[in-house]
Amino acid sequence: MGQVQTRVYADRDAMIPRALVRGVMALMLAALAITTYASVTDRPPVSTPPVAPVKAEASLILESDAASGAATVWLSDGTLLADLDPEAGGFIAGVHRVILRERIKHRVALDGPVLLQAFENGRMAITDPATGWSADLMGFGADNAAAFARLLAQTQGGNT
Repeated sequence: MGQVQTRVYADRDAMIPRALVRGVMALMLAALAITTYASVTDRPPVSTPPVAPVKAEASLILESDAASGAATVWLSDGTLLADLDPEAGGFIAGVHRVILRERIKHRVALDGPVLLQAFENGRMAITDPATGWSADLMGFGADNAAAFARLLAQTQGGNT
């Protein structure tokens, strides 16, 4: 009976080139060094949205159905503003889920109002006063920002 010999070695054709691994490591270390330098020297952020005066704002209470993506929006006084199906309310429901996650992390009430603001420079933001979380809505695309713009226009009598 013959013995079966097995070779234990890596197939050189299947290995990642050593130069590529070193390049990726250098890139990661450079990113870490730049971030550390900015943090240690208290360098101010430079890619932040421009500050502008508030043109219009509304205090809203969001509700959503996580399963379907439908959303209901109320004014903080309890007046129904919009009852949106999953097609129209999908992004609003997604933002509501993020707000809920932040509220759970901060251990605050889940049902408080959020502040929707339009600025004179054309930007919009949504802020959760309970947690300090906010998002510049322009970063999510024109269609998604327009969903909130329509809500704000309704609170202002159609003018924003």
